[in-house]
Amino acid sequence: MYYKIGERIEEFVPKTFENLDFQYAAVITSEEWLESNKKFGMGIEWEINLDEITDTHVEVNIDSLTGTFSIPSRKNTSGPKHNFAFAMDEKGVVFIDDEGFATKIINKISQTKKYINPCLERFLYDFLESIIHRDYKIIEKYDSRLDEIEKDVLNEESTGSIKELTDIRSELRDLRIHYAQLMDLSQELEENENEFFKVDNERYFHLVFQRVQTLHEMTSSLADYTSHIRDLNQTQIDLKQNRIMTILTVVTSIFMPLTLITGWYGMNFVHMPELKEPAAYPIVFVVCILIVIVSLIFFKKKKWL
Repeated sequence: MYYKIGERIEEFVPKTFENLDFQYAAVITSEEWLESNKKFGMGIEWEINLDEITDTHVEVNIDSLTGTFSIPSRKNTSGPKHNFAFAMDEKGVVFIDDEGFATKIINKISQTKKYINPCLERFLYDFLESIIHRDYKIIEKYDSRLDEIEKDVLNEESTGSIKELTDIRSELRDLRIHYAQLMDLSQELEENENEFFKVDNERYFHLVFQRVQTLHEMTSSLADYTSHIRDLNQTQIDLKQNRIMTILTVVTSIFMPLTLITGWYGMNFVHMPELKEPAAYPIVFVVCILIVIVSLIFFKKKKWL
């Protein structure tokens, strides 16, 4: 697919890419790139394997810019990523994509955007912005879910929530790495080392950098929030264990004197005058009850119960 960057993004059928009076965007497969990359006149020999793409970056060459995109799926952040590559010079940009992800983005731009001053820089801005335009809502959903998990932890209902918290933390980490890579890419474009872009249009890449930076800071903040919730959950576990230990200590403290009494009168000595007293058993029984009552009152005043 070949697109003319004009007042609108429109498809066209090129006879040649030499002496075009407009800038363009193209989306071709990796096989087409290997067969016909020379027709774009970028002067590069690049054998790209899309299956080996692991990150988003850009490299500055003598007569071109080359790079890759590795974009996490917003439906399943930890799942397979959308991987494609690109090559670019001052005449246009070629996306090498076997999946069709880049085509979807360009078609959406062609349907929604109309340019007063059409240029490659503005198109690239819209392309990069389309990658992240829904991410604010996604991060808001993460924030809301983390609030719910925190409430579950405080209510001691965190059995299933902690596993979900771990998954969210992993997804936020993937997004944060993705945003960091997009920040590096937008900065590299803004530096305009090959002078492919007009100086006045470099601001588009700075705008992308600022938006991605905001998203990066938001995901970093949420990642810190997940750590706070994990610590809170551990604190709740420690408090619960402390309550259990307190109860066990109280029970032990109450039964220690009772155990002493039963042990004392369990001795088989002949000369134990209390054993022959008719009132001995009721007295010992009452004393035991008093020990329990006094112990409970004492622990209650100490707020151990």
